[in-house]
Amino acid sequence: MVTIDESTEGKTVVTADGTTVGTVVDADNSTAHVEPDPGLADEIAAELGWGDADEETYQLDNDAVETVTDDEIRLEEYN
Repeated sequence: MVTIDESTEGKTVVTADGTTVGTVVDADNSTAHVEPDPGLADEIAAELGWGDADEETYQLDNDAVETVTDDEIRLEEYN
C-alpha cells in the first residue's frame, strides 16, 4: 500500500502516462496538497476531479496513487 506522508513533500505528481500535473507542497494524514503545474490542461484537471486548474492547491489521497519513488508520485490510471 502506498502512503502519503511528509516525505512526499516536494515530489512531482505525474499521471499514469507520465504527464506532470503538479508538485506536492504539503502532506499529512494520507493526503497530499498539490500545487498544479502552470501548463496543466483543464481536461486533465477535470479527469483528476480537480475541475479547472485555477485553485492554489488540490487534495490527493492515497487511493489515487499507484507508486511513490524518490522523485515522483505516479497516479493510478484514471478513466
